[in-house]
Amino acid sequence: MDRRKFIKNGAKVLGAVGAVGATSISAPAIASSEKKFKWKMTTAYPPSLPMYSVGPGSFTDLTDRIREMSGGRLDIQVYHGGELVPPFEGFDAAQAGIVECNGWVSYFGAGKRPWAQFFGGVPFGLNFQGQNAWMYEGGGLELWQELYADIGMVPFPCANTGIQMTGWFKEEVNTLEDMKGLKMRIPGLASRVYAAVGVDVKLLPPAEIFPALERGVIQAAEWVGPAQDKILGLHNAAKYYYTTGWSEPNNVVEFSVNKKAWDSLPEDLQHIVRNACASTNVRSQAWSEAVNGEALQDLVENHGVQLRTLSDDILNGLREAMPSVLEELGAGDPLFARVHDHYMDFKAKHDKWSDVSESQWHRRIRG
Repeated sequence: MDRRKFIKNGAKVLGAVGAVGATSISAPAIASSEKKFKWKMTTAYPPSLPMYSVGPGSFTDLTDRIREMSGGRLDIQVYHGGELVPPFEGFDAAQAGIVECNGWVSYFGAGKRPWAQFFGGVPFGLNFQGQNAWMYEGGGLELWQELYADIGMVPFPCANTGIQMTGWFKEEVNTLEDMKGLKMRIPGLASRVYAAVGVDVKLLPPAEIFPALERGVIQAAEWVGPAQDKILGLHNAAKYYYTTGWSEPNNVVEFSVNKKAWDSLPEDLQHIVRNACASTNVRSQAWSEAVNGEALQDLVENHGVQLRTLSDDILNGLREAMPSVLEELGAGDPLFARVHDHYMDFKAKHDKWSDVSESQWHRRIRG
């Protein structure tokens, strides 16, 4: 066989196949690129909050990234808490198809979906690294999306505060007895644990925390950490600032999409949304780590804030109350039990690594 003739003829065949392939691939791509989607998004947060509403890792950052990466094909208009619907009603609006998507933390919907709280943050649970490991590599995200699919939604982690503070108190608390009857703003599973030791828990949207604390409607409040808390002005309503991070070792902010709206997107736009969410998830926590130290120093040195550590008596009491809270919730809800077991199985494995890595760094290396 003439080798040069074979290569020449083969090149013609491959060229023809390539032309056909190019036609079959490019036609849908062109059609896809011509279609544009304009969505509405609600959130649970006021419009000026860094990390949540504006700035690095925020919902505005997320929607800007999606718009830019898609070349304007997916344009999401953000409506902050109360602008379109009340702060805690955005998820229901997205589920009903009134808007296409919503941003909040899953524990805000704990009354309807107690099991979803594991995807937001668990008292005495995983930190930011562990939560991300569970989500992205441990099957947590797949489980979350499976369960949300049953209610017509598609969730993604899109931001994370990292470890949070215990919160602000008008008076010092030294014993578990001091906590009984205390009116405190606190959401999620932590609120159930606090209630178990006698705290009078309140769920308030972010914009209502400061006025309630200032007027004495509540005597204590948990929000996020030094930078975020300073922005809300909580140090002007209470001076005792407690730490341990027991209630929220991390806090997953959720971007959830109506499933019909999600299914209407071409595959490339779905990939863009996934990657934009993963990007802002990392960026948000980096921002928090970068600004909290300076904010805490300013609060203590310039605003008269008294930094305190939660006593062993209180912390041990809360830790002892945790298992009964989980058992009670799991007994009447098989989905709660399923997510609980999935999360705790992963945590047990991750703890073994954390004990010889992160924990050792904190205790022996950091200095």
